[in-house]
Amino acid sequence: MATNFLVHEKIWFDKFKYDDAERKFYEQMNGPVAGSSRQSTGPGASSGPGGDHSELITRIASLEVENQSLRGVVQDLQQALSKLEARLSVLEKSSPTHRATAPQTQHVSPMRQVEPPTKKAATPAEDDEDDDIDLFGSDNEEEDKEAARLREERLRQYAEKKAKKPVLVAKSSILLDVKPWDDETDMAQLEACVRSIHLDGLVWGASKLVPVGYGIRKLQIQCVVEDDKVGTDLLEEEITKFEEHVQSVDIAAFNKI
Repeated sequence: MATNFLVHEKIWFDKFKYDDAERKFYEQMNGPVAGSSRQSTGPGASSGPGGDHSELITRIASLEVENQSLRGVVQDLQQALSKLEARLSVLEKSSPTHRATAPQTQHVSPMRQVEPPTKKAATPAEDDEDDDIDLFGSDNEEEDKEAARLREERLRQYAEKKAKKPVLVAKSSILLDVKPWDDETDMAQLEACVRSIHLDGLVWGASKLVPVGYGIRKLQIQCVVEDDKVGTDLLEEEITKFEEHVQSVDIAAFNKI
């Protein structure tokens, strides 16, 4: 009864054979699939000795192809190496050292043959005659004199030009605060005393009276001085000589010009 039941059922008992055939076909087309012969994907799936044999054949074929490609690469490298060796030999033969040696050996012997042996053996009489002739000595002396004259003339012109050039003088602008003793000090007289100071390199400028406090005003006066001739200490010393009107002198501003 069981046998008759299975006969009527549609069961695919040979499915693994068709799976093996399909796997072999795809391996021949695309190469072996990794792990296909070792792993089972379902119940009843197995790999027989025919699958291992076909996989080995595929691997051998791929190795032969790789070996052929490597042989081609080695042949190309050998050809390139032989070409380089031939080119190197040609360059060595045509190097400049080989070219330079031949002309030097050709020109040495004629120069030695042309040298006259009687040049050094000159008598004193011949030397005197040569000194008397002196075809170019006078011209050289005249040229030396002319060159010296031109050099001296240029030096003189340069010295005159340098002397005429104006020398830059360092100057400074100073703003002074001159304080009186009290509010009864005559500020006009105080300013007149300050402006009466005359020094080489000193020029007085504008001035004004600035309130300090308690009715007292200070004199704020500006001046321009040459740094090499007039200093701030000298100005303070000259202004404080007017003791009747001046109490103190301060520098409010100092600027280089």
